[in-house]
Amino acid sequence: MATTTDKASSRDRLLDAAARLSYRDGVGVGIEALCREAGVSKRSMYQLFDSKDAMLAASLERRIPRYEARLAHPDPEHATPRERILHVFEQVTRSAADPDYHGCPYLAVLVELKDPEHPASVVARAVKERLTQALRAEAERGGARDPELLARQLVLVFDGASARAGAKVEHLDDGLATTTASALLDAAGMA
Repeated sequence: MATTTDKASSRDRLLDAAARLSYRDGVGVGIEALCREAGVSKRSMYQLFDSKDAMLAASLERRIPRYEARLAHPDPEHATPRERILHVFEQVTRSAADPDYHGCPYLAVLVELKDPEHPASVVARAVKERLTQALRAEAERGGARDPELLARQLVLVFDGASARAGAKVEHLDDGLATTTASALLDAAGMA
């Protein structure tokens, strides 16, 4: 009989496998591959999750704190709104330098799934909406003329840079994402 520790361990291994494989191979990765990667039987997987969709959503949910912490400025108390916004784009630039970078995992899920009601789409959309709202709040604090428009523009640059760098059709090592964001901040009247 499995103990609580065994179930937690199996659950964690499945969530880790779902994170790795769905990011590398896409959300269409099969249950067999996920279970093999995690070293967990399909029976155990279905005891822990109602479906592969639920497991994928849980995997995305579990990664949110790390994702958002990476985008947050390391010294938010002393950074200006402009510095906090530009930090987001500096992080995309750093991430894109990794040969295993495949773009924003949340954007990838939204693009791949097409179904806005899919549990993983719901999680991914919420993450992208929180990013937009965080950028909007910074734009407002920084005195942007139209914080809502600026936030939408910034997310468009973020997602575009992430997708193009993830697809290996663009290299961000020249600072393109950050300079583009900076030009938008200037045009919006942010100091």
